[in-house]
Amino acid sequence: MKLCFSSKWVQFGLIACASFAAAPQVFAQDAGTRVAVVNSEKVFNESNLAKAMQTRLQNEFTKRQNELRDSAQKIKSAAEKLDRDAAVMNEADRVRRQRELADQDRELQRKQREFTEDLNQRTFEERAKIAEKANAVLKQIAEQRKIDVIVQEAAYVSPKADVTDDVIKALNSLK
Repeated sequence: MKLCFSSKWVQFGLIACASFAAAPQVFAQDAGTRVAVVNSEKVFNESNLAKAMQTRLQNEFTKRQNELRDSAQKIKSAAEKLDRDAAVMNEADRVRRQRELADQDRELQRKQREFTEDLNQRTFEERAKIAEKANAVLKQIAEQRKIDVIVQEAAYVSPKADVTDDVIKALNSLK
């Protein structure tokens, strides 16, 4: 009976020793991994490239946006005029003008959808260009600082692990 009892203690001791021997290797692997975090939305909003992108898109789409707004205002004015004049118009003219307004409104909605799609597409293209440059900068930062992993959009970030401002500075220095 004593042999069984001491045998269990020996087994327990061996397992404990093996665990303690393996533990430093596990912790050494974790201690060697360096992680950083970047806030990509901040990069897309605050870098000079992003500001230039906004200016280019604004210049490219302002004219169309103003035309759409003017068309919408004209349709609204025509609809208000029709509402005022409907009582004194004959039935055929009123129906004709209602159809014209409905056609104009459908055309305006189509143009607004096209505008939105074009704007979204151009924004996506411009952001892809910035992302490509930002990824190159991130790779440089990772190599310089010997960072193993860079994560985007973490729930919590220690200021010492956040490399967003460094990425923005590096992007701003690019030409």
